[in-house]
Amino acid sequence: MTAAKRDVTTAELAVLEKLWEHGVATLKQLSKWLYAGDTPSNVATVQKLITRLENKGFVARDRSFWPHRFHAVADRERLVTLRLQAAADDLCDGSLATLLMQAVKSTKFSPRQRKRLRKLLDELDKD
Repeated sequence: MTAAKRDVTTAELAVLEKLWEHGVATLKQLSKWLYAGDTPSNVATVQKLITRLENKGFVARDRSFWPHRFHAVADRERLVTLRLQAAADDLCDGSLATLLMQAVKSTKFSPRQRKRLRKLLDELDKD
């Protein structure tokens, strides 16, 4: 599966955000949350987005209910990881470490953030 296939568009991300927020939803609920209405056109748009997300493995459908209910099967962390790896593939010959080191070097961290980063690295050394 290519990185482009696994990634999500801005509109798909909006659907995922609502599913992460609410846990489970129908097409009409998603339409109301995203477009402030459940017109046939809005519901059709959400249906298309949901279908794409299902095909990408980010959303699952529960067919035991009518109307069908949808929930995210991938969390934000998975999406962030996929996007970081895609950036590493594009910019750093696939090296996520190179990408992360550059991000750390070019970012001004607060003392608290630096402490959390050191703690994370120390925890990783223990594994």
